[in-house]
Amino acid sequence: MPNFLEPLINPARLVSSPLSLAEKILYWTAVLTPVWWLSGIQTLFYPAVVIFLLLYYFRFDTVLRRRLPLCVWAWLIMTVFMLWTTILGLEDMSAGLTTVAAAMVTFFKSYLLIFAAIALPFFSRIRLPILTRGIVLMTLGMLVNLIVQMGLLVAGMSQQVLTPPLARLIPGDVSSSLLVKTASFEFFAGLPVPRTILHTADPPILGVCSLLCFLICLNETNRPLRNWALFSTICTLIISFSRTAWIGFIASLILLACLRYATVRQLPLWLTAITLSILSWFELTVGALLQKPQEIFDSARASSSSTRALVVKETLEAWQEKLWLGWGVIRGRAWIYDDNYITLGSFSTYAAVLYLNGVIGFVVFILALGLTVADFYSGAIRNHFACQIALVGFLILCILIQATPLSWMAIYLWFFFVWIGAVLQEYRQETQQADRLSWEQLVHNHASSS
Repeated sequence: MPNFLEPLINPARLVSSPLSLAEKILYWTAVLTPVWWLSGIQTLFYPAVVIFLLLYYFRFDTVLRRRLPLCVWAWLIMTVFMLWTTILGLEDMSAGLTTVAAAMVTFFKSYLLIFAAIALPFFSRIRLPILTRGIVLMTLGMLVNLIVQMGLLVAGMSQQVLTPPLARLIPGDVSSSLLVKTASFEFFAGLPVPRTILHTADPPILGVCSLLCFLICLNETNRPLRNWALFSTICTLIISFSRTAWIGFIASLILLACLRYATVRQLPLWLTAITLSILSWFELTVGALLQKPQEIFDSARASSSSTRALVVKETLEAWQEKLWLGWGVIRGRAWIYDDNYITLGSFSTYAAVLYLNGVIGFVVFILALGLTVADFYSGAIRNHFACQIALVGFLILCILIQATPLSWMAIYLWFFFVWIGAVLQEYRQETQQADRLSWEQLVHNHASSS
C-alpha cells in the first residue's frame, strides 16, 4: 500500500484495539461527504446515521449506570419542546400532508440530530483520533471540491445548478438546500469575487463549517495531514466570504490562546485599559468607537445586511403575537422588493427560536447552550486541549448562529456535535480514571503507614 494512502485506508492504526461499528460508520460518513452531496441524500442521511446509531446502541442500564452530562438532557428537553410546539402549530393551521412531512423533516435534521450526536459517544465507543482523522480527510475533500469549482469558474461555467437524483424524494423545497451549485462571482465591498457553497446550502454555513473544521483539525496528530487540513479550511473559509465567520475565526484564535497561555490572558485586560484611556482622552463613547467598524462590516455586503435586519425585525414582531409558545411552524414572509419574499426566521437563530417556540422555548434553548459551555469549562481550564477546542468552537458557534438558523445548519455541522460529545466522554473517562488512581494511591499510602 502506498504511504500516502495509509492514513485513509487504515485508520485502525491510530488506536490499540479494533474499530467499533459506530467508529467505522462515522469515519466513512465524513470521508465520503462528496458522495452524499452529489447524490442529494445528505439532508436526511446524516441525521439518519446518527439517530440510527444512537437507537442501535441505546441501553437503559447505560443511562442508569452513567450519569449523562446535563447538556445532553437539556438538548433532549429542547428537542421534545420543539416537537410539541411544532405539533401545536400544525394542528392550529390544519396543515396538509406535505406541510406535516416538511415540518417533520425539519425536526429530524435539527435539534433531534444535535441531541443524538452529543449523546451517541456515551452509548458507543467513539475515540477522538478516529473521528478527528475522518474530519481531516473530509476537509481535504472540500479542498479538492474547491479546486474543481474554481477550475469550472475559470472555464466560464459559473453558477451551474444540478438537481441530484435522490433530492426530489425529500419533502420540502428542492430549490433551497438540495441543489448542487458551482461557484459564481458576487459583489463584496463593491468588487466581484468568486464565491461558493461547496456541499452546504449557503456561503455563511460554509464559513461556519470551515471554522469548526479548522479547530478540530488542530487535534490531528499526523503533522502533514494536519497542515494540509488547516490550509484547506482556511481556503474554504476565505472563499465563503462570510464576514461573521472571518470575525469568528480571529476571535477563536484569541480565545484559544487565552486558554493555552497565561501571558495571553492578560492581553485583553491591557487592551481594555488602553482603549478606555484613549476613549476618555478624546471624550468618545464605546458606541462611537464601534460605529466605523460596523459601517465597514455592513457596507461590504450592504444589501445582505439590510435584508437580514428587515427579516429579523419582522420575525420579532410576529413573535409578539404568540409570546409564550410561539407559532410552532413558519407561516409568514417578509417582503423585500417586487415579488421577492423571505420566510420569517430565516436568519438569526435567537429570533427564530422566539418566533417558533416562544419565551419558554427560548429559555430552554439558552439553558442548553449554557450547560454545554459549562460542561466543557472545567476541562478547558485544566488544560485539556480537546476540551479547550470544543469550548472555543461552541462559544463561537453561539455567536455565529445569530446570523443563520442553527436548525438549518445542524446537518452540515453533524460532525462537530458528535466530536464535542466524544470530547466530553473522553474527558469524563480520564477524570474518573485519575480519581480512581488517586484513591488507590491514597489507600496504598494509608496501608503502608499502618
